[in-house]
Amino acid sequence: MKVLRLLAVAFAAVLCACSPAKKDDAALAGPGELTKIRFATDWRAQAEHGGFYQALARGEYRKRGLDVEIVQGGPGVNVPRLLASGAVELGMGSNSFIVMNLAQEGVPAKAVAAYFQKDPQVLIAHPGQGINTIADLKGRPILLSDASVTAFWVWLKAKYGFTDDQVRKYTFNSAPFLADKRAAQQGYVTSEPYTIEKQAGVKPQVFLLADNGYPGYATMVLAPERLIERNPAAVKAFVEASAAGWRDYLHGDPAAADALIRKHNPEMSQDVLDQAREKLKAYGIVEGGEAGSLGIGAMTDARWQTFFEMASGQGVYPKDLDWKRAYTLQFVAK
Repeated sequence: MKVLRLLAVAFAAVLCACSPAKKDDAALAGPGELTKIRFATDWRAQAEHGGFYQALARGEYRKRGLDVEIVQGGPGVNVPRLLASGAVELGMGSNSFIVMNLAQEGVPAKAVAAYFQKDPQVLIAHPGQGINTIADLKGRPILLSDASVTAFWVWLKAKYGFTDDQVRKYTFNSAPFLADKRAAQQGYVTSEPYTIEKQAGVKPQVFLLADNGYPGYATMVLAPERLIERNPAAVKAFVEASAAGWRDYLHGDPAAADALIRKHNPEMSQDVLDQAREKLKAYGIVEGGEAGSLGIGAMTDARWQTFFEMASGQGVYPKDLDWKRAYTLQFVAK
């Protein structure tokens, strides 16, 4: 977990050096004014951010007293640093390891909602290679990014007995995977399987980790504790508006969000957006799990405990870590 922990340490160091007044004032509006919220995403605009863009385009934030700006992420964007420096008021947490690392390092920030009940991470394999389950990948080369090696790879090793000598470097280019039929690669269920099918003309084998027991949340909203304390109403408004945006993006007309996404990210095509949205629905990424009974964005102590016990059982975190510091249920249904 060295890479993710270094990010957490950097977040803590920068946060300590920031001006409290500057950060406090950024999200405090006067009477009759809208509260300014800059929200940093974890990657370039895409369907995986559709609910936030829908809430912005359809006025869900504004009607709740917020003036929201979505700050697009990318390979050079560090969301914790943006939060720590006061460049944004809220940021996106991509996975549960990132959030738990912040708690371990004592960083004063928490997850306040989880809009992906299922982490969309998948392993992708070639068809016709006798690979019918994740377990069948034992001993085969698997292309993983550095961040993934310190995240869900921990779970894969624990559950399936995978070993580090299987790891090959993944640089978000599927060419090495396509060239080696024995290999597997990581991806998002909403993205890489579709692009691989378009490139190679074959439908790959796709294994969603969440449907095989991986317990992590994804696409969480991170808030500094100072903002939670000074303006909980703004945090609550953002959480509720985002939930409304996700509901509308999945079941209403997504055109407004898609237009904003393509404006922010001109390389995005409509066919990629359309198939991703359908997979978000088909796999229950947003509305599965606890969201079915507690609503979109829900989190529970039990789910976080399951994740922590998995990770600490593999030595990622000390067993006496106060893991409840990583999040708050203050803004989601209980």
